[in-house]
Amino acid sequence: MRQRIFTLFLIAAVALVSSCRKDHVDIDIKTYDQQQIENYINAHGLTGMKRDMTDGDTTGIYYQLLLPPAAAETAPIDYADQVSFVFTVQSVDGKFISADTIQNHSEEYLGHLNQTSPLAMPKGVQLAIHNLLKYKGASARFLIPSHLGYGASGLKTAGSSTVANTSIAGNQCLDFYVHVIDSYKTYDQQVITNRVSDLSTYTKQESTTKPGYFYYYKILEPGTGADPITATSSYTSTYTGQLLNGSIFDGSYNGTNISPSTPVANLTPGVHDAFVQNRVVVGTKIAIIVPSDLGYADVTAGTIPTNSCLRFTFIIVSVTQ
Repeated sequence: MRQRIFTLFLIAAVALVSSCRKDHVDIDIKTYDQQQIENYINAHGLTGMKRDMTDGDTTGIYYQLLLPPAAAETAPIDYADQVSFVFTVQSVDGKFISADTIQNHSEEYLGHLNQTSPLAMPKGVQLAIHNLLKYKGASARFLIPSHLGYGASGLKTAGSSTVANTSIAGNQCLDFYVHVIDSYKTYDQQVITNRVSDLSTYTKQESTTKPGYFYYYKILEPGTGADPITATSSYTSTYTGQLLNGSIFDGSYNGTNISPSTPVANLTPGVHDAFVQNRVVVGTKIAIIVPSDLGYADVTAGTIPTNSCLRFTFIIVSVTQ
């Protein structure tokens, strides 16, 4: 008898719980992501956004093409192609923002797009570049659903002055701007023009190390030494190296801290040419701005992102021939 009463009680309890949950419907992550993105579009008035319909609307990505590809680009980007791009990203909850294209550079084969600095590229960016942006030289804005972003775990990142919050929460859709570079020679000159407010006070000079590429220099204080720097010289100096957003990547030898003796032959092409072509002597204070091809090019050097334009300020302390 007790067993029967217990069984009836258990059935009644289950029925009660079930009745209480009739109005609660669990949605799958793709539906949840779509609701997040549609709410974000409406809240920000993003009337130009389209939904990706590639292969029958399977990704859930929304996009807007902002800049058409360069006229010379006729072959679409393939997964086997190396792509280099700048980007910005923010989470749709507004708690994570990384909006500096000077800092946010990525270069990788599209099929292996798993860059770890400054952000690991999610699967959605790979798909969006391949399916929607398609060509080098083009720019687009993508709203990436969380299941193609950083998923339920989100993403933890190192702190940065360009990041409002150092983590992306789980199940957050992402707002990406992406520009795929077709020619850094052209792109870098645009960046230098846009980012250096006093560029008109610099002299533009063609590199002899890499003809066809240009750097900029300005003599801040003339030197008093007799022997100019040559291609076979070594020198010591105080100096500061910066990105064009003002962040310092090397300030080890500024002030009174003098650098070790350095062969001019070991310098990046732009600095080498600025010293040699302008016959820099002891006491010279010189500012130099170099495009990435005259800097470290596609090498990530310490905190310098790949393909970065650079600004240097040197005071030459000694020259050894």
